[in-house]
Amino acid sequence: MTRRRAVRAAPLALLPLLACASAPPATAALERRLDALLAGAGATVAVAYHDLGTGATVLRQARLPLHAASTMKVPVMLALFREVDRGALGLDQPVPVRNEFRSIADGSPFALDPAEDGDPELYAALGQSRPLAELLRRMIVRSSNLATNLLIELARPERVMALMRELGARDIRVLRGVEDERAYEAGLNNTTTAYDLMLVLRAIAERRAVTPAASEAMLAILSGQEFKEKIPAGLPPGVPVANKTGDITGIHHDAAIVLPPGEPAYVLVVLTQGFADEAAANAVIAEVSRAIWEARGGR
Repeated sequence: MTRRRAVRAAPLALLPLLACASAPPATAALERRLDALLAGAGATVAVAYHDLGTGATVLRQARLPLHAASTMKVPVMLALFREVDRGALGLDQPVPVRNEFRSIADGSPFALDPAEDGDPELYAALGQSRPLAELLRRMIVRSSNLATNLLIELARPERVMALMRELGARDIRVLRGVEDERAYEAGLNNTTTAYDLMLVLRAIAERRAVTPAASEAMLAILSGQEFKEKIPAGLPPGVPVANKTGDITGIHHDAAIVLPPGEPAYVLVVLTQGFADEAAANAVIAEVSRAIWEARGGR
């Protein structure tokens, strides 16, 4: 979780990237339902959906760059698993826990506020060490800002972005950790698109992100997500979901791999900007999720 700041909303515009005329009937009906839903949202909503079984894809404003919020933690996780696979890091190796970091804007020191962190418990470990595997899990399932800032130094932003380019995600920009006020003021922010996050999660779901074993491990971590008020809320109870949320003021995202029992998985990313409150954004994200589920024949 990151500190909530006002973020200027981008102009609302529906930019369908698939022609309904060429889509299968079920997909065309879904597109019409989504267009009606997004037209009435009153804010910017970007959607990227891909079904791993049928190949059906629906994109709405999917290449619109938005503040990444905590969704940037997924690329960081991938880059760290790449380093583990190379033998440069070990999942059991200790990582010192500290709360002092340097701004990428001017090198000035800053610290994180536990009250603004989704995982305040980790601050009890200051001055100690925690295994890399534990910090990875905290970064994803509790959206720990402290774990993120410790881990992005290990991953190195340039390596994170290089890996994203290998996966075809050319518009994700991971420059820094969180709460770097000087960088924020200078416009040095992490950004993403729904399309690029879809590519990243699809690589994990298809077990080709880093290695099959690493993909399985990352899928397991994402499946432990503790924040379920967005995409999972639009699904029937008990449907497995591996997801990562992201929230700051005016920005509310969810990026998920949905795993219907006995059926192929699908990837759904919903990014939003400009909602007056988080509850309203969550309701729209859940409704998009519900529309996808029902279009696939789910009940």
